[in-house]
Amino acid sequence: MQKIKSLMARQGLKSPQESMADLSPVENLRIPSKEELRELREQPIDPQAEQEIIDSIEEVYFSNDSFDMVQHELEKLPPELNLQELEEYRDKLKRQQSAVSKKVADLILEKQPAYVKELERVTALQTNLQLAAVICTNARRQLSVAKEGFTEASLGLLANQRRRQLLTGLLKSLRTIKTLQRTDVRLSEMLEEEDYPGAIQLCLECQKAASTFKHYSCISELNSKLQDTLEQIEEQLDVALSKTCKHFDVLHYTKVQLAYKLLGKTQTAMDQLHMHFTQAIHNTVFQVVLGYVELCAGNADTKFQKMQYKDLCTHITLDSYIPCLTDLCKALWEVMLSYHRTMQWHEEQDKQENTPTPDDAAAAAESDELVVDRSYVKKKLEHGLTRIWQDVQLKVKAYILGTDMSNFKYDDFIVVLDVISRLMQVGEEFCGSKSEVLQESIKRQSINYFKNYHRARLEELRMFLENETWELCPVKSNFNIAQLHEFKFMGQCRSPSVSPSRQAVSSSTPAQEELSLFQQYLQEGNPFEMHIEHKEEETEDVLASNGYESDELEKSVYQDYDSDSDVPEELKQDYVDEQTGDAPLKSVSRETIRSKKKSDYNLNKTNAPILTNTTLNVIRLVGKYMQMMNILKPIAFDVIHCVSQLFDYYLYAVYTFFGRNDMYESSGLGLISSRLRTTLNRIQESLIDMEAVGENAGVHGPGEDRKEKVPSPHLSQMVVLTNSGTLYGLAQRVVATESLVFLAEQFESLQSHLDTMMPAAKKPFLQQFYSQTVSTASELRKPIYWIVAAKAIDYEQMLLMMAGVKWDIREIMSQHNVYVDVLLKEFEQFNKRLGDVSRHVRIPLPVSNVLWEHCIRLANRTLVEGYANVKKCSNEGRALMQLDFQQFLMKLEKLTDLRPIPDKEFVETYIKAYYLTENDMEQFIKNHREYSMKQLANLVNVCLGSHINKKARQKLLAAIDDIDRPKR
Repeated sequence: MQKIKSLMARQGLKSPQESMADLSPVENLRIPSKEELRELREQPIDPQAEQEIIDSIEEVYFSNDSFDMVQHELEKLPPELNLQELEEYRDKLKRQQSAVSKKVADLILEKQPAYVKELERVTALQTNLQLAAVICTNARRQLSVAKEGFTEASLGLLANQRRRQLLTGLLKSLRTIKTLQRTDVRLSEMLEEEDYPGAIQLCLECQKAASTFKHYSCISELNSKLQDTLEQIEEQLDVALSKTCKHFDVLHYTKVQLAYKLLGKTQTAMDQLHMHFTQAIHNTVFQVVLGYVELCAGNADTKFQKMQYKDLCTHITLDSYIPCLTDLCKALWEVMLSYHRTMQWHEEQDKQENTPTPDDAAAAAESDELVVDRSYVKKKLEHGLTRIWQDVQLKVKAYILGTDMSNFKYDDFIVVLDVISRLMQVGEEFCGSKSEVLQESIKRQSINYFKNYHRARLEELRMFLENETWELCPVKSNFNIAQLHEFKFMGQCRSPSVSPSRQAVSSSTPAQEELSLFQQYLQEGNPFEMHIEHKEEETEDVLASNGYESDELEKSVYQDYDSDSDVPEELKQDYVDEQTGDAPLKSVSRETIRSKKKSDYNLNKTNAPILTNTTLNVIRLVGKYMQMMNILKPIAFDVIHCVSQLFDYYLYAVYTFFGRNDMYESSGLGLISSRLRTTLNRIQESLIDMEAVGENAGVHGPGEDRKEKVPSPHLSQMVVLTNSGTLYGLAQRVVATESLVFLAEQFESLQSHLDTMMPAAKKPFLQQFYSQTVSTASELRKPIYWIVAAKAIDYEQMLLMMAGVKWDIREIMSQHNVYVDVLLKEFEQFNKRLGDVSRHVRIPLPVSNVLWEHCIRLANRTLVEGYANVKKCSNEGRALMQLDFQQFLMKLEKLTDLRPIPDKEFVETYIKAYYLTENDMEQFIKNHREYSMKQLANLVNVCLGSHINKKARQKLLAAIDDIDRPKR
């Protein structure tokens, strides 16, 4: 009840009695009586007016309870009091008091029911509280009785129970300590079993348990022992990690990575792994090279183990160079394969371990740490690719440059290039590198080797040419350079940057072409082992020699590829046409087939290519050079330049042996074109060492220019070119010239392949070589065969016989002169000799055409020269000249199918010029400069007296002299 009252007091609520008692004395005096109240209630007052009265009360009356209203009103009184004003003011205050009293009364009456109801609830609550106090008093009395009865027994039981719990905990702790003491034995067993994750897990659990029991004195020593054991585990784990660098094992590496993950050292493990890979590369190459060096050194006292790797490489012998290089690449392949498989393992782990959505903050933090570790490992592995490959390149570079390979055999050097090419392919697949370090080092060795090799081959070619007897090399009609071992590489469909061994593997297993080396040899095998196996199986593809090592090898060139029985005859014929270069045989002359004229001297022979042993040797060299280009593109231009020198030297030799003659210029036949002359001059200036003669031909001066040059070759004494019975060595000339033409055709067939290898900036050189050198090979036919044509027929005898003929006759003759028959007999004899030569050497149609053209051209020019020697000639004599020439042409056309007859117009025009008038003769002299001054002057002198007078003669001779003056 007191709480209710206090609550009412805080809220300013009072009972009606208290409210009345609280009024000040003045107010008590002014309390209206019941009658007044009744009157007030009964008085009808407008609520609005009543509210206005209340509102007119000063604010100060509502300020606080301590306000003294009497004092306030007294202080307001003026100094001079006015009764009327006071009464009016009093009435106003009464009205205000009356309004307030009425308002209060209304509020009291309004809240009265609620007040009564709440008062009843308070009374009921007071009753309940009194009952609760009685219950609590009884409970306390009963608890006091129970406490007195059970205290000692309860405390004894509780003490015993607590002691039991403590002893149980102690026993458990002692057992744990006992287990901890025996943990080191189990840890040793787990390490021997290479169960690193289990060992670390056990060790960490032991450390956690030890920290729990650190209050025991025996545990402090155990804790330090466990820490030492953990460090020992980390050391063994590092050793286990290093083992993965050479032989990657998935289970082993998984254990190691899990162990590092338990230690929380994933990033540290990756740093260590890269350090181990670097160390593995160094140790591997050093041990491989050291093994070979010590093996070859025998009992030498040199302490090779203390040498630097770079110095050690210089002690490798030539015999052990390739096996050591191969083993070196095998070992480095194992290291790179392990790195490749390591990256694969991490990629697969990233795919498998999809991080789930974390349920709490701790899991989120752990997930973030895992993502950071993965990102670090991925970047580290990607950056390590280039670093690992760079280390490999530097080690192999030191090995390559450690030995002077300039004296290697060609086949051995090709094997070295093949191995390095395969290694560069590995590098490209490993990290996308172009292997600039390897390319530069092998380029240096290749250029050095190739210069010496090419120099030796040119000397060898000179020796071949000087000992060549220019006999026909009897190859089969279907001979093709692709059949030679040196050109086998061209038959494979592969990129030129891939090594020959790779090429063979790809061609034999086309299904594996799309697989990378790392895919092919992921589980077992080694790409460099495949190289050696291929080398043993396909020895001839790689180890073909410059010449012939045995009769069997020589026979294989000509006979191994003779199984063409399954090739249709049409294909054979087309092929022969292309390779021999006999253009007319493409659509074989109908006249030749119909009448079998004697100008084709190979009807009884197969159309086999004409070439010599030296030609075959040059082709083999070209094949070997192209092999080198195919494997090592950076030196392609140097090699192609040397290939061009082989052709240049062969062309120059053929020209020097069979085509050089001082009579060319005087013949006026234009036997050597300006292009051919330019080519020959270029070869002589750039390639021929004109100072090296006699016995000193093989000794070269120190000058760099002379080092690049070769002495001019000399024709073998076995070759006789002065015997008229053999048509002045026609057989040898045909073999030499046509073998050069055949060689040029082979170069033409290789042009597209060479063009693909040539750097873009150097392609104009190749185009110029083909347009100005290779294409001029067939032009050598003219000067070489002209010498035969000039000597085969006795033109001097014909001039003597023509000089004995009388031309100033007065009768028309019906019989030709004897010199025509003699000349024709000479041609018949020439034709017979050609037939004899063709029994030994096939004479292609272009060759016979050139020979006949030269002979006929020389004969016709001899006729003109004979006619120009005539002192006197009549019109009948001129008619006899025409008769003789027509008889000559008629008989000649039966001997040869060469059409048209060369220089036919040259003779006819000269004979008809006798009939020209003075003016026409002058125009004739100006227009026909193909005739010599002597021939033109004779023409004018013979015509003197018949239709040209002396004055005209002087004029015409002056015109002839004007033409001749610029020549002088």
